[in-house]
Parts: sequence; structure tokens; C-alpha cells
Amino acid sequence: MSDPWADQAERIGADLHLELDGGGSRRAALIRALRAAVAEGRLRPGQRLPPYRSLAADLGLTRNTVASAYAELVAEGWLTARQGSGTRVAARSVSTGRAGSTGRAGSPVQAPAAAAARARRPVVVHDLGQGKPDAASFPRTAWAAAARRALTSAPNEAFGPGDPRGRPELREALAEYLARARGVRTEPDRIVVCSGFAHALRLLFGGAGGSGRGVLRGPLAVEAYGLGFHRSLMDAASVRTVPIEVDEQGARTEELTSGARAVLLTPAHQFPTGGPLVSGRRAAAVEWARSSRGGLVLEDDYDGEFRYDREPVGAVQGLDPEHVIYLGSVSKSLSPAVRLGWMVLPGHLVDAVVGVKGEREAWASALDQLTLAEFLASGQYDRHVRRMRQRYRGRRDRLVSVLAERAPHVTVSGIAAGLHAVLRLPAGTEAGTLARAARAGVAVDGLSAFRHPDAGASPLEGLVVGYAAPAEHAYGAALDALCAVLPKR
Repeated sequence: MSDPWADQAERIGADLHLELDGGGSRRAALIRALRAAVAEGRLRPGQRLPPYRSLAADLGLTRNTVASAYAELVAEGWLTARQGSGTRVAARSVSTGRAGSTGRAGSPVQAPAAAAARARRPVVVHDLGQGKPDAASFPRTAWAAAARRALTSAPNEAFGPGDPRGRPELREALAEYLARARGVRTEPDRIVVCSGFAHALRLLFGGAGGSGRGVLRGPLAVEAYGLGFHRSLMDAASVRTVPIEVDEQGARTEELTSGARAVLLTPAHQFPTGGPLVSGRRAAAVEWARSSRGGLVLEDDYDGEFRYDREPVGAVQGLDPEHVIYLGSVSKSLSPAVRLGWMVLPGHLVDAVVGVKGEREAWASALDQLTLAEFLASGQYDRHVRRMRQRYRGRRDRLVSVLAERAPHVTVSGIAAGLHAVLRLPAGTEAGTLARAARAGVAVDGLSAFRHPDAGASPLEGLVVGYAAPAEHAYGAALDALCAVLPKR
């Protein structure tokens, strides 16, 4: 027969872990345990405690014992009690015990090393770092509506163990969208969902969990300018990267040799210098892959949706789906918080990639996949991209205009697409400019930091300025601060 008090606790109680020591009465032990939970930060100011009967049922105490303990702690100022609001932790200053040692309750003692590290960390006032979309523009209402529709229509099996290839709804929606918007030639069965570009690289070269049993082997040719993070992933997988130079026409793919097994390119918008890969060099990359034994082109289409002053540039994958791996994600178009990306694979690599990924999906939430599938199929993704394209173009135009007026001696490039621009600086001025930026609270990247360490000639000097991240009301101040740290004529 069910216990009515236990049933009531199940309905209205909240779990609270307390350990009652054996010293003294049960009431005194409960008081000590509650004081400790508050002092250690496990119970935070304003947090509601379980009702008397619920906590009594959980701890095997009488209701009167819990009520008496609560009353004493209210009298001492640890708790507050109001009719209709229940018993809550009082709004008092207590130590959490998490960041360092503590003295008496309410007197945290910070670890000197941690405090010093925080003091040395530059304070960011104006975030002009590259690779960051406008977080405030995430389409919350449309995304929530898509999530509701996706959950309502999802089959029951969607809530079971995940298919490592990804949800079929998402793969079908991606196949349609990528063909229409990016010129990708594929079928849903050739798409494998992942949690982003870095995850894709790890699966292709490092194996699941960095096991070193990836699908591909090195050496890997890479553009002489690119993300150091990607190179570090290859280093972790013991894959040697070989730089190829870039210019205003993109990577010099005609210089590819048999020394590399694959080449990683950013054809739509070279990162970070900004130019598209011209058609002749696209063809050269594909021809190299065809003529090399097992040669492959890895196409990083990181921001292909955002172009402003040029005709759309299609995917290299459309030239030869059997020799190009197309890699994409929503980290720039939607948000890096939506941990979803995809690989469009040649047919002969699908089973191998799925085998490395494992029997069950361990990375990309099926619920997020269903939501993105609905977001794509309903047209909301297209509408969001068009809206953001206009907004980012306005940001780009404002940056160019301000620089033309206040720093006309600085050359701006790479602005026909993407979320960043490159400001070329005179030789010997980049380091000083970055130092002034840090002191002014301007977060910005130096161009030379993206240069491959094995590339030959001296790196170009400049700034890689992201114009998407600042809030709209703060963008003018960010541009003012940027102009103030730039070298004078």
C-alpha cells in the first residue's frame, strides 16, 4: 500500500543531498548539514528548500524535526520563511568554497595565483575578434517554433539510440539546401552529421576520441594562412601539414605536389585573407586530386552564405563529388552554440567515416538535428541568412566608411564576403598595434598569427577585424576605439 506522505513528497519535493552525522540529536545534525550546504554554496541565496514533509520523507525524520530545524535557521538568519513562498536561503554573503580556501562563512580567501592571473587578463570592452556571429540575432522565436513542430512530428524511434550518420530528416533537408544554395551534388546517404568542423577533422584524421585511427592519412596540404587550431588538431593526430602560398586569387593550387595525400582549402572565402579561389585554381585542385593516388580536396565552406559585392561562388565539390569532401556547419550562419555540422562524402568513404564515428551518435543531439531539419525545410533558415546578410553588409560598409575617413592610409581587403575584414599595416607595426589594442580593451587578431610556421617568406602584417560580434548600440564605439589604436601615417 502506498504511503500518502511519500506520495505527497514525490509531487511537491525537490531533491536535496544532506549527510547527517551521528553526533547529537537528529535535529542538531540536520541544522549542521543545512548550514554547511549554505556555507559551501550548494544552497544559494534565494533558493527554495524542500517542504517539511518532503525533506522529512527523504531523510527518515519526523515533520516536526524538520520544521524545528528550519525555524532555528530562520531565527539565525540563514533562511527566510514567508507565507505562500516557502522556506528559502537568505540573501547573505557566504563563501562558495570553489575558487579557493575560505575562512569563516562569508569571508572567501582567494588563491593569490588565481587572483593575479585574473588581474593580468586583458579586459575586453570592444570585441572585434574574427569568427563570431552576432549572438543577439539568434532567431530564438523561429527556432523555438521549429523545435515544437519537430518534436510534435518526430517518430518514436527518434528518441532512441542515435544513428551515427545523423537523423534522416536532417540529411534530406541538407541535401536539398546544399544543392540549391551551394551547388553541392549529393544524396542524403552521403551526408554524415557531426558536431562541427573540428569534429569532422578529428573523425577524418584522428579517429573517434583522438584514437589516431582516422579515415585519412597525411601529409595534408594547407593554405599558408589559416587557423592554428586546425593545425594543432593535425599535430595531435600526427599528421604533417604542408603549407601552400595564397594570394589575391586564393591558394596556389597549381603548386600542389605528390607529397601531400589531401589538401584543405577555403575556396569561397580564403581564411583569413578573404579572396575566393578563382576558377582555374579550383580546376587545378580537382585535377590534382584525380591524378594523385587517393588524392582528396577538403572544402571548408565556413561562411559561404555571406557574400555582398560579388556573384555567388559555388562549392568546389560540385566539380567532382568523388574527389572532394565538403565540410560545413551552422557556427557562423546561426550560432556556435548549435553544435551541428556535416560532411558530404565521396561514396567510398561513407562507411569508413561511420565506422570511425561508432555505432551510436555520441556528439550531435537528435533533438537539435530534428529542429535544424525543420528550420531548413520551413524556409526559416533561408530567411535568417538573408536577414543577417543585409545586417552584416551594413556592418561591413560602416567599417569601410569609418576607415576611409579616419585612417585612409590603411588598406582594407577581403571584404566581398564573410564576417571579417583584413587591415593591412606597414611592416613592423602589427605588434605595437596589438599592444595598444589590448590596453584599450579592443579584442582583435593579428594577421601574422595565422601564418603557417613552415611557410617561407615573412608574414604579412595587419589586423583581422571581425565586425559581426559587437552589439548594434556598441558598434560605433568599437570602431572609434579601433581607429584610435591604428598606426598613424
